Amino acid sequence: MSLPARVKVVEVGPRDGLQNEPQPVPVSVKIELIERLADAGLTVIEAGSFVSPKWVPQMADTAQVLAGIRRRPGVSYPVLVPNLKGLEAALTAGAQEVAVFAAATESFSRKNTNCTIEEGLARFREVTAAARASGLRVRGYVSCVLGCPYEGEVAPSAAARVAAALYRMGCYEVSLGDTIGVGTPGKMKALIETVAREIPVEHLAVHCHDTYGQALANCYAALELGVAAIDAAVAGLGGCPYAKGATGNVATEDVVYLLKGLGIETGVDLDRLIDAGEFICRFLGRPSNSKAARALLAKRTP
Repeated sequence: MSLPARVKVVEVGPRDGLQNEPQPVPVSVKIELIERLADAGLTVIEAGSFVSPKWVPQMADTAQVLAGIRRRPGVSYPVLVPNLKGLEAALTAGAQEVAVFAAATESFSRKNTNCTIEEGLARFREVTAAARASGLRVRGYVSCVLGCPYEGEVAPSAAARVAAALYRMGCYEVSLGDTIGVGTPGKMKALIETVAREIPVEHLAVHCHDTYGQALANCYAALELGVAAIDAAVAGLGGCPYAKGATGNVATEDVVYLLKGLGIETGVDLDRLIDAGEFICRFLGRPSNSKAARALLAKRTP
């Protein structure tokens, strides 16, 4: 299959990228980051999550973030919800799109959401039905599709079963997450081929972490099979608290640079995107994890 002509880049930095940061990130900084990302041309920007502040304190102010951003036509600001209580909070805050998250392995499901895979899917059927009845779009995530910190390598059929369940319950798109970044292009292709027997490829996205330096290669492998949606975090923010040594998401700047080099349209201004990454990295007090951003910033220096 030929490469897609256009790819939707789903920016997950303000949620997945920041949720495990040890230092509190003020509402004003989160809002400014989201505004800068929208200025760069990103049309899907995860704004936060309505999970228990006991477990993810960094996301406790998501309602304030949603209240403070300037919502733009053509830009969606999805939020993560774990259950009906989270959905109610999202609706009250004016969310227009939500995301639900399951895992491909029992061990990770129990550790991450304190329930079995089937219990989680049953919960999300209720959430998805209620969200769609309220006019919200629902996106699905599957964690650990290529490897699990507790169970090791994951069979493509296991990930496909969970992904298909999310799609059938009404998720318009299912994002396949290499949560601990152990995947390689061959394994990514085998995964996409298996999942695509259950879900049309135009309803799939990939969500790659770069622990072993394979994230961009894995994204390219997915592109070759027709996947036209890629999750990424500005400056390569993020990690996984349940996976020792897991590094951040693939950097949005690196993904956009790759796609630009392939002649694939994204609608994203790379210079503005790099500036957004510099903004959040200055606040966090560390350099960007994006190789493209670091290289292009060095060129700017006289």
